[in-house]
Amino acid sequence: MTRPRVLVIAEAANPEWVSVPLVGWSMAEALRGVADVHLVTQVRNRDAILRAGLVEGTDFTAIDSEALMKPMWALAEKLRMGEGKGWTTLQAVSSLTYPYFERLVWRQFGAAIRGGEYDLVHRVTPLSPTTASPLARKVARTGTPFVLGPLNGGVPWPKGFDAERRREKEWLSYVRGAYKWLPGRRATLDAASAILCGSRHTASEMPARVRDKVIYLPENGIDPARFTGTANPPSDGPLRGCFVGRLVPYKGPDMLIEAARPLLEKGLLALDIVGDGPMRADLEQMAAGLPVTFHGWQAHGDVQTILRQSHLLTFPSIREFGGGVVLEAMALGVAPLIVDYAGPGELVTEGLGYKVPVGSRAEIIAAFGAELARLADARADIAATARRAQERVQTHFLWDRKAGQVARVYDWVLSGAGPKPDFFTGGAPEQGATDAA
Repeated sequence: MTRPRVLVIAEAANPEWVSVPLVGWSMAEALRGVADVHLVTQVRNRDAILRAGLVEGTDFTAIDSEALMKPMWALAEKLRMGEGKGWTTLQAVSSLTYPYFERLVWRQFGAAIRGGEYDLVHRVTPLSPTTASPLARKVARTGTPFVLGPLNGGVPWPKGFDAERRREKEWLSYVRGAYKWLPGRRATLDAASAILCGSRHTASEMPARVRDKVIYLPENGIDPARFTGTANPPSDGPLRGCFVGRLVPYKGPDMLIEAARPLLEKGLLALDIVGDGPMRADLEQMAAGLPVTFHGWQAHGDVQTILRQSHLLTFPSIREFGGGVVLEAMALGVAPLIVDYAGPGELVTEGLGYKVPVGSRAEIIAAFGAELARLADARADIAATARRAQERVQTHFLWDRKAGQVARVYDWVLSGAGPKPDFFTGGAPEQGATDAA
């Protein structure tokens, strides 16, 4: 088919940052392989995009919404009550201010959209399903299809982790469900021609009336240029596990050390802890005298060097939306050991890693410890699992593969015919969806 002309809206899209901005940038760039893309992003990303070689005005447009966004971001940072905390609060403020950005986008591109210069408009970021799109209805009224997503977020806190929830200053998470009744949500979903959902949880929150256009597509991808080589852990000596992430309660680094203690004390396991955060001093005291190395914050390339020396990614986090670090470990040929909940649980399907059931803190520690003990003498199985995980990334999660998946969504939307694309067996979940919002 003829390459579609696509206006990609990614308020957060930055090749030099991580998390959501890197997803926005990576998706937009990958889509250039299947479509004629013009990226629209926020002005704070302009310099990094120029350094990446794109031409302003031709390849991308930077929208200056700083008059509102800058002071509101400063307010959000104060309201979240600590660096890296209060994520729900930050998202709430962002959702309230984001419509101003889209208002400026429409002011600059509305005439071109009405004039048929784009075959469709695709909003990639924000990823949060709580952020409405005033642009969606305006675009739909012109007869131009509007694609939304991938959307992801809002995974409920597991029972038994309320203390961790409070330590993370997640006060607004207790009433997060109210977003479904916020102005603009219904219009956004109804106006979209396709709704990409990055997790089965987010898909399950979609109202029943839009279920026929919901497509499950995890948002994280892998750039093979950024992930080179394959893990080569030692064939003898202790089993090596690696934790990568912020040292905060919900990531579970303390649960990992406690679960691993019997093996650590016997010299059957060694752990590398990569990352930093408020728990570091307590963790170091907890692991005193044990074969646990704290590497602190590391540059991306150095993280890979450490991870490639490991047999397992040992990651007992209990609240991950996308589970990017799990996908990165799989890309390097490192088998993941995770808690079967939210993003990691969806990525680690049968034969691609090891999972323990989500439960209370004590239950997770016991299950993690038992699985580590079993795996201590199962290196051949770990190696085979790691190979399958790496192959899965190659077939489904490289950015060019994801761009091909999105291209099929574009074809489906533009043709108005054929079955809805389904890239992962089972599609999106049906349970829990209602017409409430």
